[in-house]
Order: sequence, then structure tokens, then C-alpha cells
Amino acid sequence: MPSAVSSSPAASMALRFGRVALMGTVAVLILIAGVWASWGTAQHVMLTKGRERGTVEVARCGARSCTGPFSPLSPGAQPRERVVLEKTVAVRAGRTYTVIVKPGSDDVVRSGPAGVLYAWVPLGGALLLASVVVAGGLRRTRAAWVLAGSGIALLTAAFVAV
Repeated sequence: MPSAVSSSPAASMALRFGRVALMGTVAVLILIAGVWASWGTAQHVMLTKGRERGTVEVARCGARSCTGPFSPLSPGAQPRERVVLEKTVAVRAGRTYTVIVKPGSDDVVRSGPAGVLYAWVPLGGALLLASVVVAGGLRRTRAAWVLAGSGIALLTAAFVAV
């Protein structure tokens, strides 16, 4: 007498393929979202040719942003009385930071190693999240450890540099 809970090898293989395809897609989408979120700032910091570079002395900080005068360092850069820098835990009033002006605005982003690492922080979080999906959904523990280690290394480096 056949049991009610029997499954054929074909059905088991189809379910396994479906799980791998779905979890692989989710992991890839998480990583793409991390790159997309990071690239909005990273492009200004990493591709500096033709951009205005200089320093900002932070005069005042609000809830979300800090402002101060911009002093140019690159040829063609114009001094500005007030530019806006995103407020982070590492930005304090009275300190001077090297920055790059976003084209067509008075918004600036930090430059140098600290700026590059800070720009890629969303990717570090995405790497950590994708590692959980890869470990649990794909059951690929080595790949998950590589993803998690990369995410932790990126976030730690950003924390130390900023």
C-alpha cells in the first residue's frame, strides 16, 4: 500500500532547483541593491577627474546635515560660502574635512580613503545580509563565510577610517 507522504525523485529535484533558483535570485538582488545604494555616493568619491575638490570647515550641524564654507584645492573649483555635508557620527563642528562637490549642487561628500570606505558601507551591509541567504537558503556555508567576512571587513575598515 503506497504511503500518502511519498515523493518522487523528480519532485524532490524540482523543489531543490526551485529553492536554489529563488534564494540565488534573492542573494543577487540584495548584492545589486547594495552596489546601487553605494554607487550614488561612491561615483563622486572615486571618479574625481573634473570635479571640484577642496575642504570644508564645518561651522554648524543640524539633525541631518552640517554646513560650512568651502575652500577649493583643485583648479577651476570655486569657493563657496556654504556647502552641505551629510551628518555622520564622525563629522563634528569646528573640524575641517577634504570633500568633493557633487556636480550642479552645493552638496559635498568626503573624499580620500575615509570617503571611499564610507560610500561603500551599504554594500557591506548587503554582503552581510546576502551571507545569511546564501547559508540558509542555498546551504553554501563557505560562500556565506566569504560574503560575511567581506562585509565585516568593509564595515570595520569604514568605521576605523571615518
